[in-house]
Amino acid sequence: MDKTKPQIDDTREKLRQLKQKLATERPVGWKEFPDIGLYKDQVLSYMHRQLINFEEGGQLTSAMVNNYIKDGLLPRADGKKYNREHLAGLTEICLLKQVLSVKDTGFLLKHVQKGKDHETFYMNFIELLDKALSETAGRLDTEWDMETLPDIALSLAISSYCSKLACERLIRIMQQADLQDTQKKPDRKHDRKQDGKAGHRSEPES
Repeated sequence: MDKTKPQIDDTREKLRQLKQKLATERPVGWKEFPDIGLYKDQVLSYMHRQLINFEEGGQLTSAMVNNYIKDGLLPRADGKKYNREHLAGLTEICLLKQVLSVKDTGFLLKHVQKGKDHETFYMNFIELLDKALSETAGRLDTEWDMETLPDIALSLAISSYCSKLACERLIRIMQQADLQDTQKKPDRKHDRKQDGKAGHRSEPES
C-alpha cells in the first residue's frame, strides 16, 4: 500500500477547503447587519463570524475596540451599544490592520471615506474584497502537492510584500501632501489679514 496516498489526499482536501473558503466566505452587506444595537461582547462574537478565520479565537478584543474609539477610528458607542457603523468600521479596520499599522489604517480610511456615506463606502469596500478573494481563490490548485507548496507560498509572500511596500509609500505621499497643505494654511490666513489692513489704510493727503 502506498503510504504517501493518505498524505496526498489530506493535502488536497486542505487545499480544497482553503479554496472554497476564499471563494465563498464574505463579510455581510450593510443591510444584513443587525438593526438593533449590540453590546461589546456581542460585537466581539459577531466580528469573529464576520471575518475569515482559520483558527479558533477572535482577532478582536475589547481593549482594541476601546483604542480604536480613542484614536478616532470609530465613533463612540451609543450608550453601551454599537450599531451598523461600528460593525462596518471594525470589519474594515480588522482587515486592513493585517497589513498596515493601526495609524496608517486610520489615515487611509479617513481619506478614502471623504464625501461618502458609511453605507456606500462599506459596500465599495467589500466589493473590492470580494474581487481580491475571488482572484486569490482562482490561483489555487487543489492538485498541488507538498513539493509545490513552498514555491507557491514564497510567490504569494513576495507579492504581498511588494503590494505592502507600494501601499505604505502611497500613504506617505498623501501624509506629506497633507502636511504641506497644513503648513500653507496659516500663510493664507496671514495674507488675508495683511490684505485687510491694506484696504483700511487711509489715502495719504496731497
